Amino acid sequence: MSIYRERLLPGPMIFVITALVIPASLLVFLPINFTLGVVCAAVLYAACVILLIISSPWIEVTDAALLAGRARLPLPNVGDATGFAGNEATQQRGPKLDARAWLVIRGWISPVVRVDVLDSSDPTPYWLVSTRHPNDLIAALKQAKSKA
Repeated sequence: MSIYRERLLPGPMIFVITALVIPASLLVFLPINFTLGVVCAAVLYAACVILLIISSPWIEVTDAALLAGRARLPLPNVGDATGFAGNEATQQRGPKLDARAWLVIRGWISPVVRVDVLDSSDPTPYWLVSTRHPNDLIAALKQAKSKA
């Protein structure tokens, strides 16, 4: 059963910026053929949008595990979770980042949650996960751990 679920979709501004593929493709294909240029521009923009949506990972807390992207961390191995926003989040993604950490971060989402890994055989010290709702994710982890 899912306690918390969030998709890390790009913000609207990313789709606006991606629309720059339209004039670029028109510039290339319009001298060849007007219809070809318009069709290529539409197809390329649609492909970019579809790829952005398809490649957006899910963050999910179930009654058995934390799932981030394709990775799964069983609840018994989930340690303390701490949320960071603003400059603290930038520090966690940059200078304070451990190279061994599991990352599911997206540049268009500033807040992150750091989840410590309790499994001593796992070389990953913690997971760093982007989320638009860090407090909700932390609360869901606490709720799931209290049920387990």
